[in-house]
Amino acid sequence: MGNKKIFLITVDTEADNQWDVNHPITTENAKFLPRFQELCEKYDFKPVWLTDYEMACDPFFVTYMKPRQDAGLCEIGMHLHAWHTPPEYSLQKVNNQREYLIEYPPEIMEQKIRTMTKLITEKFGLAPTSHRSGRWTMNTQYFSLLAKYGYLTDCSVTPHVDWSHLCGATGIPGSNYTNEPETPHYITKEILEVPMTIRKVRFFNREYISSFHNFLGETKRLLAGRYQWLRPDKTLSTKGLLQLAKQLSRNDQYIMFMIHSSELMPGGSPSFTSNESIEALYLLMDCLFGKIKDLGYVGQTLRKFTQDFGQNQED
Repeated sequence: MGNKKIFLITVDTEADNQWDVNHPITTENAKFLPRFQELCEKYDFKPVWLTDYEMACDPFFVTYMKPRQDAGLCEIGMHLHAWHTPPEYSLQKVNNQREYLIEYPPEIMEQKIRTMTKLITEKFGLAPTSHRSGRWTMNTQYFSLLAKYGYLTDCSVTPHVDWSHLCGATGIPGSNYTNEPETPHYITKEILEVPMTIRKVRFFNREYISSFHNFLGETKRLLAGRYQWLRPDKTLSTKGLLQLAKQLSRNDQYIMFMIHSSELMPGGSPSFTSNESIEALYLLMDCLFGKIKDLGYVGQTLRKFTQDFGQNQED
């Protein structure tokens, strides 16, 4: 990697509105993804489409993305949603939450990983090597199985974030990443963990001020700092995103952006429900990507990032 500042773009590429457990499985958002791919190409950035079972089966997504993968303009990785990936297996559910893969017996976990790996390889002509788990949750068994099936990179870890208050379908807690490193590190000798970019930043955002109470809260956050992800939310504020990118650019570190594919379609998520909100989202991302380019960042896939990281470790 040398002294290059690397910009990684990850997209959880999944069925429409997976936040709603009662939503039928549809993949209409696939037709809205070329616009994002073209935005990335405008700045010579290379998105990693971390793809779930339904999207890997969507003919439009495969037909559009495969030539771009083959041209080196993007990467197709794996995003495993255990609740809809074959084979089916009944768990003893205690709630209506989505299932974590780690709730299944090891042999079912392996079969689901095998299913996804085979499907993506057949559809795209290249075995996936990058992965992100559904609902951010991992364990040792999961990492071991990823290594067995040829994965080289995971990006499920969210430093400073504790997901243990979010249960799986059988009631087990999510992963606690509070004390996980912020920088890349090997989980096993085969798998490099490339954590999501989350750091404490300090800024005062006037856009959040609508009352004296809000003013006091924002002042408190300015003094104490707040953990900022490199991902847009429904507030559509660029301030924290730009502050985060600038803060890390001083140390020549990589930064990782993420978004869900369904957030790129009006009504595909709870955050962006209208055409107007999607247009505002694209204005934000265009501005953010331009600023990141100006900071000297270059685009890279996770596959290439991992190769370079391994070579640098050997030097």
